[in-house]
Amino acid sequence: MKILVIRFSSMGDIIYTTPVVRCLKQQLPDAEIHFLTKPAFKYIYDNNPHLDKLLLLQPKLADTIKEIQAEHYDYLIDLHSNLRTRIIKLRTGIKSSTYNKERIGKWLTLKFRFKLIKPTHLVDRYLQTVKFLGVKNDNLPIDYYIKNQYQLTDLLPASHQKFVAFIIGATHFTKRMPNEKVISICRKINKPIVLLGGNDVKANADEIAAALGQQAFNTCGVTTLDQSVFLVSQAQSIIGFDTGLTHIAEAFDKPIASIWGSTVPELLGVQPYKVKQSLTAGVNLPCRPCSKFGRESCPQGHFKCMNDIDEQKVVNFTINSSV
Repeated sequence: MKILVIRFSSMGDIIYTTPVVRCLKQQLPDAEIHFLTKPAFKYIYDNNPHLDKLLLLQPKLADTIKEIQAEHYDYLIDLHSNLRTRIIKLRTGIKSSTYNKERIGKWLTLKFRFKLIKPTHLVDRYLQTVKFLGVKNDNLPIDYYIKNQYQLTDLLPASHQKFVAFIIGATHFTKRMPNEKVISICRKINKPIVLLGGNDVKANADEIAAALGQQAFNTCGVTTLDQSVFLVSQAQSIIGFDTGLTHIAEAFDKPIASIWGSTVPELLGVQPYKVKQSLTAGVNLPCRPCSKFGRESCPQGHFKCMNDIDEQKVVNFTINSSV
């Protein structure tokens, strides 16, 4: 049996496909499992031992379709469900099972605040697509395999060998906590803090690090993603927003305080998965959620979804859960 699993993007969505690939491979040991994604996200599956082959989406969809046809798959598991995957399924004629995005329910929830979406985790939603093969959830965490061997002493100073990782990055503004609140939380924790994120939040990190002084070590825009994941794996506990690195951190079963602004985990199904100690922090507001994916500014102008986050709850969880 030969199976192709498809998910093109994004980081967080793809990391939650890893239990599907693992369960397919372990429960159908004679099956060959392939995965198709965008080149930008190949790193998520590069070292995954449960995958037999990684295919990358080509600039011309027709070329990708030819590659798929040449593999002679028995089944196609569509975990993306968009126009391109519909074209692939139509053109190849492969037997398929497709993830139900519940688009109408999500739209009604966003538009009219109808609570039509069950708080089912995305992993469980994905696994519904392979149920017809007799595959069941193994109830294990997501998978991420760090590519290189690192030494903590090479990446962090002696003062930060035991630390709390604060992932301050997120694609959209309304997913990020204002700098002053990050600074306030870190001061109350009173432990060494390592700031994690990309170049897009380097200016934020510089401001936060300057305010915290020796308490904070800033890696934003300096470490590679693989190094950042390694640092997350070594942290005593983690604080993060709705962003890919926070979701990847779940692979290491470290205590995670997951902070949500304009987006809500129930709608997306991406609350911490199979993590022994976790806190999901958010504020109940009539205007929340205002988006599935986040916005560049608060539509109401007050940004209460982040400004009103209970800092002490985050602080207490982090202090009490840190090893």
